[in-house]
Amino acid sequence: MATFVMQSLGCEVSAINTVNFSNHTAYKQFKGRKTPAEEITELYKGLKQSRLNDFDVMLSGYISTAEAVEAVGKIGRDLKFEAGTKPGSFFWVLDPVMGDNGRLYVGGDVVPAYKNVINQADMILPNQYEAELLSGIKITDVPSIVEAVTVLHKTYFIPHVIITSLRLDSETGKVTSESQTLTVVGSTARKDQTPRLFKITIPALPLFFSGTGDMFAALLIPRFRAAITSASLTQTQRWQSPDSVPPTSLPLTHAATLVLASMQAVLRKTLEAHDVEVAELEKREAQRKEPGDEEEAARMAKDRELARTKAAEVRVVRNVGDLREPGEVEKFQAEELDGSGEQLVEGEL
Repeated sequence: MATFVMQSLGCEVSAINTVNFSNHTAYKQFKGRKTPAEEITELYKGLKQSRLNDFDVMLSGYISTAEAVEAVGKIGRDLKFEAGTKPGSFFWVLDPVMGDNGRLYVGGDVVPAYKNVINQADMILPNQYEAELLSGIKITDVPSIVEAVTVLHKTYFIPHVIITSLRLDSETGKVTSESQTLTVVGSTARKDQTPRLFKITIPALPLFFSGTGDMFAALLIPRFRAAITSASLTQTQRWQSPDSVPPTSLPLTHAATLVLASMQAVLRKTLEAHDVEVAELEKREAQRKEPGDEEEAARMAKDRELARTKAAEVRVVRNVGDLREPGEVEKFQAEELDGSGEQLVEGEL
């Protein structure tokens, strides 16, 4: 998904796949393999020897092993070294895909591997659980969010952080699974590594979508670069805004607003298409005969589950217009946060 999304917004992309699977893992079955660390390194060397490594931005996502994380880290460091004399000419966005909802998707040794490389990244995009793993802070409310982001800025010297999915109750300021909204919290650090925090709240749609993290990251890169260009910061080290810029006026805030507007449009249309498709499935299922035995019943149940998973596939290609020109951007206003969780300023984006 990420390659198509970035290309749709005008990016030239050279993709090194860290996995080669027949389908995404929400189907609970797949064929293929995880790309070994040696192969990731070899593919990059192939790009480099043909002088095809003159990248402006690197996006790294799911990496399955500690060895592969180290290999990707070496690529990031090499590209940073190549751009060393030209501030702002290379930017690394790292999505530390490790797990969600308190459960790791990867081996335990991947967490320290990420901790060893993220100080080289210019932006990280953890979800709540990943932010907790990297910061060592249990996120339960707005003050703990501020604490976690501050640790990420000050410990790893990462200038830009976005926590991509929080169930934050807007009235109590507590993180709760019962919240009917999702909150994205972002920050660009000041020179002293203190955070400039903003939040954007969106409705939580009643369907699981696979690949939304990839979609968010892929949309953010061209949107953030455009915002940085507009702010005349492309030749600034790590694309860091002056300390005088408030949270709701940051390029990162503007970019995140457009990203979420696009995503909500695509996901709402996906939900509508899903509901139509599932209604048709249920109609056909109602006309089927009852299973003759347990084996047939199990097969029918599996077919039903696979069909519903397919119905939830994100309709990215057919809604590419929403990626390029999102509507209703005004619905996604940013708010500045302080440690108490109080709303301070509403951003005009």
